[in-house]
Amino acid sequence: MSTISRREILMASAAALLSAGAARPTLAQEVPPAAPVAPLPTPDPAQTLWYNQPAAQWVEALPVGNGRLGAMVFGGISMERLQLNEDTFYAGGPYDDVNPEAKANLPQVRALIFQGKYKEAEVLAGAKLMAKPLKQMPYQPLGDAVLLFQSLDTVHDYHRRLDLDTAVTTTRLVSGGGAWSSTHTREVFASAPDQVIVTRLSANEPGLVSANLSLLTPQNATLVADGPDGLLLTGIGPSRFGIEGRLKFAVRLKVIASGGTVRAGSDGIVIDHADEAVVLITAATGYRRYDDISADPAALTAATLAQAAKPYAQLLADHVAEHQRLYRRVALDLGTTPAAGLPTDERVRAAAPQDDPALAALYFNYGRYLLISSSRPGSQPANLQGLWNEQVDPPWESKWTININTEMNYWPAELVDLGECVQPLVGMLKDLSETGARAARDMYGAGGWMAHHNTDVWRVVGPPDGPKWGLWPMGGAWLCRHLWDHYDYGRDTDFLADIYPILKGASQFFLDTLMVLPGSDWLVTNPSLSPENEHPLGTSLCAGPAMDRQILRDLFAITVKAGEILGKDADFRARVTAARGRLPPDRIGHAGQLQEWLEDWDMQAPEIHHRHVSHLYAVYPSDQINRRVTPDLIQAARRTLEIRGDDATGWGLGWRLNLWARLGDGDHAHAILKLLLGPDRTYPNLFDAHPPFQIDGNFGGTAGMVEMLVQSISDNIELLPALPSTWGHGSLRGVRMRGQGRLDLAWKDGTLAQAALRNIGKQPRRWQVRLGEDVVAVAVPAGGEKRVALKNGRLALA
Repeated sequence: MSTISRREILMASAAALLSAGAARPTLAQEVPPAAPVAPLPTPDPAQTLWYNQPAAQWVEALPVGNGRLGAMVFGGISMERLQLNEDTFYAGGPYDDVNPEAKANLPQVRALIFQGKYKEAEVLAGAKLMAKPLKQMPYQPLGDAVLLFQSLDTVHDYHRRLDLDTAVTTTRLVSGGGAWSSTHTREVFASAPDQVIVTRLSANEPGLVSANLSLLTPQNATLVADGPDGLLLTGIGPSRFGIEGRLKFAVRLKVIASGGTVRAGSDGIVIDHADEAVVLITAATGYRRYDDISADPAALTAATLAQAAKPYAQLLADHVAEHQRLYRRVALDLGTTPAAGLPTDERVRAAAPQDDPALAALYFNYGRYLLISSSRPGSQPANLQGLWNEQVDPPWESKWTININTEMNYWPAELVDLGECVQPLVGMLKDLSETGARAARDMYGAGGWMAHHNTDVWRVVGPPDGPKWGLWPMGGAWLCRHLWDHYDYGRDTDFLADIYPILKGASQFFLDTLMVLPGSDWLVTNPSLSPENEHPLGTSLCAGPAMDRQILRDLFAITVKAGEILGKDADFRARVTAARGRLPPDRIGHAGQLQEWLEDWDMQAPEIHHRHVSHLYAVYPSDQINRRVTPDLIQAARRTLEIRGDDATGWGLGWRLNLWARLGDGDHAHAILKLLLGPDRTYPNLFDAHPPFQIDGNFGGTAGMVEMLVQSISDNIELLPALPSTWGHGSLRGVRMRGQGRLDLAWKDGTLAQAALRNIGKQPRRWQVRLGEDVVAVAVPAGGEKRVALKNGRLALA
């Protein structure tokens, strides 16, 4: 056994390759004339990412994932690289980051803020209130599985693709020329049923599969042969910011070959003249939960590979069936144009000048694919990069930023019928309600629980990074909306009873910590901030910003409603209702904008074009401000968006897309979507570009396209609320509506053709369905369906 580095493994593998290549004739001398190969199916422009060259950068590689294990597939010619991740592999180990000096100094910070001494408050908060350590633990890469191929020369007819419908990447190339050419195919997928990443190497003639395999890692690790056909990489994750690395990990690889030979050594595996080879990779860590790292990753990976010892055809069939069980629930058709025939990277480059509605549909489907791949029952939630990360110190630690980014990751989940994918987020909230209770007690002297604006796999909730960013107490409260949404779409009272203590605890914290704004009867948060945005007085710290009030209106309302449904806590509900009535209302400023702060500071703020639009939370994802009920405030929200401008980060565009859809402006929403799909905000593999890569914009884009076509608010459904003029015809099938509804929708020549509303529950349901100014009451029996269409130009039951 020996400690290895990425460079040492790569050099050893390359040496083995050179040695093997010198010892035998070239491929063209060995093989008979090539057998014909069935062509790959023509790429579906709304279901397939495809390219004519290998990935040269990480953001050109193609992602596969099963929620827990992920790989980025580069599709190289002489070297294939699978960059590997496991969703619990973070630096450090269990820790608590609440500053022991915080509670004693909190009253003075609050007093300074109420006195308008914001900079003094920031200095004191920075010294006494912030988390220790100030940074949280970064998500870690496991390393790479590297395959070096022998005698692939004069390569042509190269093709690389990711089929979203099967969740399989395929690389195909032809080596040599004329009658002596050979066709080589690689397929990679991440199986959820079998918890392995599967790679199949094949060729059009027997004996043509030869490769050297190894595992490289930037971690402190040891590589050994695991029997005659396997490798085992074991190590411990790194320390960061004074927190000792204690998390054990293991990566285990096994080769199953038909024909030829397989030899494993301490530096890798040699596959020699096989007819076909299947490579199985799995990984695990010692993580059981945020305070328990006692699992045995070596034993777990051994058991997983033993259970996955199945024929390739069965592995593939089981994987595809499980993926399609989720993926095929929803379909979007926006039509095609000639641009749809281009490779994906060329389509992205042409997105701004050309109209390519199928690229929008592909992006929509890709968002669903990424959520299925990065967030499944039993996994961690999708983090800032979903599941995929190649850096030991990634941007923003690739953890969970809960002042917009994590929330945006889950905006499309219920809409596109992926409620199962929300379960990891529910699990994280249960954890945060435990660690957040300690923070509430030890930092704020309060009951209930809370979380600031970030967390990691150890579920710490102290305010990180610095007062300007971290001293925002609303992260947990915002996430509670996702719990309610999951209930509201499915109406499962058992689930509601399970999560009600989380809602109640979040509300309890604010009952204990809201303060009376001097000179008024209003209740406000203090200290707080409008996420990441400075006001004109030189800091972000303030009391009672608009977003806080809006989030609290939702939190208090859903807590009360949940208690009513469950018949619980009448006295507590009364207290919450009373506190909700004392929250300051939204205000319109002198420029006609919705005020971001209690004070009319917006037009004097240093960044009036700021990427965050936090004070528009009430428009989306909430619905407190809407076109039907609050016309003055919705106009102020529109003015705010005009002032902020369209140029933003990738996720900022994702939020603006949903907001313009809620405003009912389809053409402006489409203009935002085109910016999102263009090369400045979308990488060649369709990953969202902040820049750098953050996955939230992908999910915001998927949600926004649904919002353009249908909006489900309470038991009201609005059809085609923001249909852009460029989407003249199309269809959307299978999207979920609140109250156990499922909708199919088709339109032609810019107007409704027909909509079918199904009740998938066990009780009769009634919805108000709107198209423009027409409203129809639609009562649907349990398990039944009703249709609406235009009759004499008016919406009516069909």
